[in-house]
Amino acid sequence: MTENEIAKVIVDAAYQIHKRLGPGLLETVYEVILAHTLDRRGLKVERQVPVAIVFDGIKFDEGFRADLIVEDKVIIELKSVIEWGTLFLPGFIFGTDFTDDTVLVFLLFP
Repeated sequence: MTENEIAKVIVDAAYQIHKRLGPGLLETVYEVILAHTLDRRGLKVERQVPVAIVFDGIKFDEGFRADLIVEDKVIIELKSVIEWGTLFLPGFIFGTDFTDDTVLVFLLFP
């Protein structure tokens, strides 16, 4: 599957979960259920994956923790928000082994 095909499955699964559960749950709840749902759809899913970064020639084993990585191609960052505000999309790819082709999916569960 391409990154775009995977992203379509992810967005559909998130939409179905949100329709069923609605808003107001903790991010962990959405994360566990989304991981389970994607696994049932035949995708390889890893949760809370430490992603190393390199800065000034030094490798830091845990630059950040990805909520979900799907098929080693798509990073999912989940946010459960009460009110909408300005969102700053962090530079997740900087200094990692992921390429510019990596798809980042930010799922917001209001």
